[in-house]
Amino acid sequence: MAEAHTLAVAEIVHETADACSVVFSVPPESAEAFRYSPGQFLTLRVPSDRTGSVARCYSLSSAPHEGRVQVTVKRTADGYGSNWICDNLRAGSEVEVLPPAGVFTPSSFDEDLLLLAGGSGITPVMSILKTALGKGTGQVVLVYANRGQDSVIFAGELASLAARHPDRLVVIHWLETVQGIPSVAQLGALLRPHAGHEAFLCGPAPFMAAAKQALTELGAPRKRVHLERFISLGGNPFEVATAAAPSAEDTGSAGLTVELDGDTHSLDWPRQRKLLDFLLDSGIDAPFSCRAGQCSACACRITSGEVKMLNNEILDSEDLADGIVLACQSLPLTDDVSVTYE
Repeated sequence: MAEAHTLAVAEIVHETADACSVVFSVPPESAEAFRYSPGQFLTLRVPSDRTGSVARCYSLSSAPHEGRVQVTVKRTADGYGSNWICDNLRAGSEVEVLPPAGVFTPSSFDEDLLLLAGGSGITPVMSILKTALGKGTGQVVLVYANRGQDSVIFAGELASLAARHPDRLVVIHWLETVQGIPSVAQLGALLRPHAGHEAFLCGPAPFMAAAKQALTELGAPRKRVHLERFISLGGNPFEVATAAAPSAEDTGSAGLTVELDGDTHSLDWPRQRKLLDFLLDSGIDAPFSCRAGQCSACACRITSGEVKMLNNEILDSEDLADGIVLACQSLPLTDDVSVTYE
């Protein structure tokens, strides 16, 4: 498993009646482990009377250049993790946390960006927005949908950013109490002037589906439309998993070529070893978080050959058609497989 770090809570910021931000104090010895990219998330260990603990992923809403590590958590009706965090964490509390993970981040902050958020989907989008304004040069358009004015997280901060960057930031609020649930046609009309921007979407599934369809109908290239989905983890990456010994018939291997961080590795991949497990055991620092097929942190692209995934709760049919797979769930099907981490 990834090395868990015990972090103290420096501050709790109450953003709305049902959302709070948790600011962590990162000790010097953990500073390198908690360097993050805008749009990434942290995995927190939440105590549980039934299972000992559960793991929950929450997006970082701070920006790296701010010098803080902050996640924002919104209560959900049946959300065990979100309710426990909002009810129990205080300044001085300690939490076990896995290092940052995730790939929902722009490759360049000098690009013009179109950011679409619904509800608590603003959390990774806020990190991207602040980084773009603080470190990039591109134009930023934010479309932020909420049920009503009282549920707008970061309302004051967004107003302040818009006032400070009138030439670069446009914030468009969509309130369901005023305008109803946004349709594909309405979003298409709203987004048409900005369809050439690189787009990042996060929020409830119906909102993201409508926004994605609107952008598709406007001709936005799929590779410039990025989605982040929130899924509660079924597994617990804080618990050590014991790998089963391979049986006699499982001793074959496939040739594997991996491109990661500018390096190319050539290996013999045992057919019954998941790709991520094998890479980590081989000393290759491949990205991951949940190890259960429920997040996109370990996503990579198959450039030749074929694999099968044992579980996939995050990638859609278009991702699969593009050769994107989850390394934590992938086994080789062909004798040779080539993989790249982009």
